[in-house]
Amino acid sequence: MSLERVALWIDGAQYVSEAERTSTTFNPSTGRPLAEVPLCASHEIERAVESSARALPAWRETPPVERARVMFRYREMLATQFEELAALVTREHGKTFAEARAEMQRGLEMVEFACGIPSLLMGQSLENIATNVDCETSRHAVGVCVGITPFNFPAMVPMWMFPVAIACGNTFVLKPSEKVPQSALRLAELLSEAGLPPGVFNVVHGDKVAVDALLTHPQVRAVSFVGSTGVAKYIYEVGTAYGKRVQSAGGAKNHILIMPDADLDQAVRALQASAFGCAGERCMAGSVAVPVGRIADDLVDGLCKVGKAMRVGATDGGATVDMGPLITREHRDRVATYLDTAKNEGAEVALDGRAFDLPGDGFLLGPSVVDRVVPTMRLAREEIFGPVLSVIRTGDLDEALALGKQCDYGNGAVIFTRSGFAARQFKRHFNAGMIGVNVGVPAPMAWFPFTGWNKSFFGDLHMQGMEGVQFYTQQKMTMTRWFASADESHADPIWKSKAAGK
Repeated sequence: MSLERVALWIDGAQYVSEAERTSTTFNPSTGRPLAEVPLCASHEIERAVESSARALPAWRETPPVERARVMFRYREMLATQFEELAALVTREHGKTFAEARAEMQRGLEMVEFACGIPSLLMGQSLENIATNVDCETSRHAVGVCVGITPFNFPAMVPMWMFPVAIACGNTFVLKPSEKVPQSALRLAELLSEAGLPPGVFNVVHGDKVAVDALLTHPQVRAVSFVGSTGVAKYIYEVGTAYGKRVQSAGGAKNHILIMPDADLDQAVRALQASAFGCAGERCMAGSVAVPVGRIADDLVDGLCKVGKAMRVGATDGGATVDMGPLITREHRDRVATYLDTAKNEGAEVALDGRAFDLPGDGFLLGPSVVDRVVPTMRLAREEIFGPVLSVIRTGDLDEALALGKQCDYGNGAVIFTRSGFAARQFKRHFNAGMIGVNVGVPAPMAWFPFTGWNKSFFGDLHMQGMEGVQFYTQQKMTMTRWFASADESHADPIWKSKAAGK
């Protein structure tokens, strides 16, 4: 059976790629192929970048209010197509429909943030910094921007990037993961229907060949990336070597501390959602539970109880399940090997996700809980990116805080406690960029930056919030002086010599 070939989006229309190399996407719920994805050659990447470069001058000069109006129309189109888009995310990614709807809502909020771009681009001014001299700052578009996005949030992560970039006056080329290309294409179609001029937003597909072509293209000015840490580091190093701005978000190993005074039921439910939501395939997943003191045994018992009760199954057929499949068969099998690794390293597999009755050919794996993990084990050091929750027992808060300093990553961390002192110590001293207090997943909303630390982020300006606006703009300072008459002194009032009395 021949498969649908996913199109590119160039110059405001679908474009049929001539690429000889292709990849196949699968429905993770059924294991059946969905579509054929072209892996673009460098000349097709060139076509997309040139399209964005041609569209840049006119779009950059479009008043911010008019650019915002496109975003307002886009927001309404996304709201109208909300259920359809969520269903598309579920079909090609495998997350539950409820999770896909939550993803779309977060993406929608980024568009709403971009709708306020006229006020976000306002500069600063000060009159008479010297006699008859005024000074002001203004923000200007960077140019052609690129987004390289992962499979785990096919709609939300691209919308971390392109709405703000476009509203700021840039043009944009998106390369989504070749595992989930169709959501990006639909987002592009709706942008065009909202009135975005051709060429302002283009979509290409591909692997490392496409990525390298984008990273090294002389007309690309800025690159945003979300993915694994190894690739994030590569994107940052190559992009900056070619003179581009780069914000590059990598992997994570997020710790959730549970203090002895915590509400155990609340903590267990939050851990369940954090560790097993989206089948653990998210960089903000709570992948390490850190019980402090006497609460450990009860916590592990509670986690195993709720884990066993979870309904795991296909998500695209309308069934109500708590957790869906992983993205590919290969990834599911790789995640499962960590359970053998845990046993070999001396940990205890308290709940084995392979023991679940999981019918069908989907890429399913049940939730797992691994107890008595220690910081030197692979389960504590490596990003698993699946529904495997490690438990590291600690004796006190200081020992728990030390875990953050031993971890290479630094995306998020959470504490469950009733103690204001413990919460304060935690948020001041845990080595991570996003902190939660009695919040299972401390992922910020659109108005705040996604502030990963350490090997979870490479760059200076983070995504979302005002840091996102700063990343997609460059600041200009203008100093102005007008003379009252031809007789007025032309001496520079800023650099006048005090010694000369002038």
